[in-house]
Amino acid sequence: MSSSGFGRRIVESTTHEIVPAPAAEIPAQPGLVPKPESLEHARGSMRELIMLRINPEAAMRLSRDDFRKEILRLVAEIGAEQRLQLNVREQDMLVQELIDDMIGLGPLETLLNDDSITDIMVNGPNSVFVEKSGKIEQQPQIRFRDNQHVNNVAQRIAAGVGRRVDEASPMADARLADGSRVNILLPPLALNGPTISIRKFSRRQITLEMMARQGNMSAPLAHFLELSARARLNILISGGTGSGKTTLLNAIARNIDPSERIITIEDAAELQIHLPHVVSIETRPPNLEGEGEITQRDLLKNALRMRPDRIIVGEVRGGESFDMLQAMNTGHDGSMSTVHANTPRDGLARVENMALLAAVGLPARVIRQQIVSAVDLVIQIERMRDGIRRIQNCIEVIGLEGDTVTTQDLFTFQYEGENRDGTLRGSYINHGYRPHFLPKIAPTGLERRFMEIFETAER
Repeated sequence: MSSSGFGRRIVESTTHEIVPAPAAEIPAQPGLVPKPESLEHARGSMRELIMLRINPEAAMRLSRDDFRKEILRLVAEIGAEQRLQLNVREQDMLVQELIDDMIGLGPLETLLNDDSITDIMVNGPNSVFVEKSGKIEQQPQIRFRDNQHVNNVAQRIAAGVGRRVDEASPMADARLADGSRVNILLPPLALNGPTISIRKFSRRQITLEMMARQGNMSAPLAHFLELSARARLNILISGGTGSGKTTLLNAIARNIDPSERIITIEDAAELQIHLPHVVSIETRPPNLEGEGEITQRDLLKNALRMRPDRIIVGEVRGGESFDMLQAMNTGHDGSMSTVHANTPRDGLARVENMALLAAVGLPARVIRQQIVSAVDLVIQIERMRDGIRRIQNCIEVIGLEGDTVTTQDLFTFQYEGENRDGTLRGSYINHGYRPHFLPKIAPTGLERRFMEIFETAER
């Protein structure tokens, strides 16, 4: 089809108006586009001219395949007009760049499609890093044109979940369509340019058995955690940023009885619990006037009215910790959450401090009694120096002696050395203690299964 014929059809059409006028009506501008001396120059010139001829609103109504066909036609047409020498491979690269920029996430699309990458970190337009196999690597071939290019991608991400990010509100948590978690920080807070941090959602449904095969835990510990979920124990997962807390929580939650009603509460929804009766709710930031904010604590209070069997809070980081303890103590056994901390005891201390801030006036001992009554297990997971995420400790909360919360170790990872390939060598110690929670789970009939783990596992 000729360009003028395509232009007339587009003008008359109400559904496919990607080009607002015939190409013949937009004169070639040889003065604007000098003969390119490099591929990058040619691509930049082509990009500018194509953007002049595209109606973005009409383009958004096209399917991705139709949009690609129209962009490919425009690239060939403008290339001929401006005598820009691009071969077939270079044209395909330019077309993909334009599609990614207009309806995707620009240079990040390549990284998002790479399943070996777990984290993407954009530190301004010319500094992009990724995490592969636990190691952080710079990606010099991935670059944005300028700060505004990064800013446009950040705003598109935030708008996708109904949030905003701009100079007035330069911080935002969001998620991508596949569930990947995103944090955005813009200038003036980010001094090196707009910053985007993406924790990618794994397309694989991770199980405890898979984690045991990968060396994240031992087989007996995986079996223990499976039984813990089935026995409705209250579990707190502790660890640092990027240690794998959410992945572990997802894997444990897969063992919940499918008949149970689960309410998940998060700042930005990222939990992937593939069970039939899951209700996912997330917080809402304040609007431009600073009103309308819905916090995790608000959602947790509302969740108690939704007839939940279990409540899962993606991460406790404030006053909701007190309400979480209350829920665990009032018939919602089997609830779970995560917390940022370096050791299991630090995790318990953080929950205590956050609860004290929410329940002003209550003595610390009362909060500790709530913790002891509510939390059964604390699991510490870490990303170790070889890049592998491993469970470091699994402890049981026993009781209160004076003002001290008492615990006992159930499983501990013991470091033994380093292999030639740089991976750490170690084994899991099963301490062989009889768990104190056995009377609590008597109605489930799983006591014998628990004891078999401690009687038969290698110590």
